[in-house]
Amino acid sequence: MFIMTYCPFGYEGIVIRVEADIRRGIPGIDISGLAAGAVREARERVRAAFRNSGFMFPNDRILINLAPAGVRKEGAALDLAIALAVMAAAGEIPAVQDTMVLGELELSGRVRPVRGTLAATVAGREAGIRDFIVPSANAAEAEILDGCNVAGADTLEDAVNTIRCLRETGRLPRQTRPMEQACLPVLPALPAPSFSDVRGQRRYKRALEIAAAGAHNLLVFGPPGSGKTMLARRLPSIMPQLTQDEAITVTRIHSLAGIAVRGLAKQPPFRSPHHSASAEGILGGGHSVRPGEISLAHYGTLFLDEAPEFKVNVLQSLREPLEDRRITISRAENSVRLPADFQLIMAANPCPCGRLGMRTAERGRDDDYGGARGQAGCYCSGDEVLRYWRRFGGALLDRMELRVAVNAPAASELCHPSGETDEAVAARVGRAAEIQRERFRGADFRRNSGMGSAAIDRFCKLDGDAFAAFNRAVEKLGVSGRAYHGILRVARTIADLDAADGISREHVLEAIQYRRQGDDPYDVFSA
Repeated sequence: MFIMTYCPFGYEGIVIRVEADIRRGIPGIDISGLAAGAVREARERVRAAFRNSGFMFPNDRILINLAPAGVRKEGAALDLAIALAVMAAAGEIPAVQDTMVLGELELSGRVRPVRGTLAATVAGREAGIRDFIVPSANAAEAEILDGCNVAGADTLEDAVNTIRCLRETGRLPRQTRPMEQACLPVLPALPAPSFSDVRGQRRYKRALEIAAAGAHNLLVFGPPGSGKTMLARRLPSIMPQLTQDEAITVTRIHSLAGIAVRGLAKQPPFRSPHHSASAEGILGGGHSVRPGEISLAHYGTLFLDEAPEFKVNVLQSLREPLEDRRITISRAENSVRLPADFQLIMAANPCPCGRLGMRTAERGRDDDYGGARGQAGCYCSGDEVLRYWRRFGGALLDRMELRVAVNAPAASELCHPSGETDEAVAARVGRAAEIQRERFRGADFRRNSGMGSAAIDRFCKLDGDAFAAFNRAVEKLGVSGRAYHGILRVARTIADLDAADGISREHVLEAIQYRRQGDDPYDVFSA
């Protein structure tokens, strides 16, 4: 007799067949199939749950096999399936071989929620399974997908009754959950800080608008207190909403990571890890290979505040995922791929002390390196500044398609209204994102930032004036091939924000001005 279940591993996970065999011998339970510690400990949990739920545990030798046997199984989500497989082998319940069962058992017989329920229903449906028995706390999450019959179980006895009802009637029992839990609602967007709260920084706001519209990477740098972090954290207020398929993917990743799923996430994720985060925390990994921050930011934004303070190996490990839009984690037994289609925003000071380029009241203008080292002067040596910027590495900086230098706004800017409302900017960004979804329908990317050379040749054609301006800028800046394509991608996004079919000279020039900054730390405020 066997019961189907699921083990989270990477993004796809593994559909597990729990086989039970009862034979005469010394009473006990053996579990085969590369079971990790938590799975092996299920023997005692299952035995106690049987007794405390009023069921008779077989007084024989029991062999549990977890197929496929060559893949390591971890976690306690297999408890309920193991218990039901033993009952089916003992003849206490009918065998149901096309039903997936998930749940961790307490000693009392209660069923605890588990992670990866949505991923389990996706994998089960792909394997031809339509009936699912899950913990009641995970039932709404499992019902996200259409065409899946889901029953929630609070106890082992509930699961047994569900199996019997399924065998007698051919369908799962009707659930009597409260109305608000009858189906999984769309998770309401968290109230994001508003762009309209910020005065000044017009150029930085424009760069964030372009980044949101085309999912471009952005580097912003300036002295402390200039508003780098404050504005970046307001990006979610203008981001376009996720489509249904994108929302399911994002919710699935969060479920695999063990984040409580209270609804379908329609708002793009915005992740902002602390600079002490490890490489495994950012990229993903661990014994059971859980998603890292770059996967939790899938279809959204990864914001690295005080980016040079992150470990160098963490910063440099972001280069491949930015290009491939996924991360491959290799282990001795196998390799796991996790989705990582995210846009990167990094904020940094211009130097270790943060005072390089800072306005001084005495001089009334930007204080350049080597000036008077007063209260607002830079205290860093030339080597310290270069060492600070060298942490980024040229390859990572080359992938930042937008670079913006900011300074503290002048008093006159703080006295004027902030300008456009979030609704106006968000509407413009939403229209540009919809243009890109239609343009790239059927492609393996969805926004302008994902265009390769073939797509750039097709969608980024320049007229005579735009082509001449672009060529002059490329020759003057001496950009790499990646930067060459990056300027065209940004220009395409600016044209989309203007709802223009072609790319004009103005679009190209604006894209170029966002590219030229950040190459020389001593010239970051010159433009």
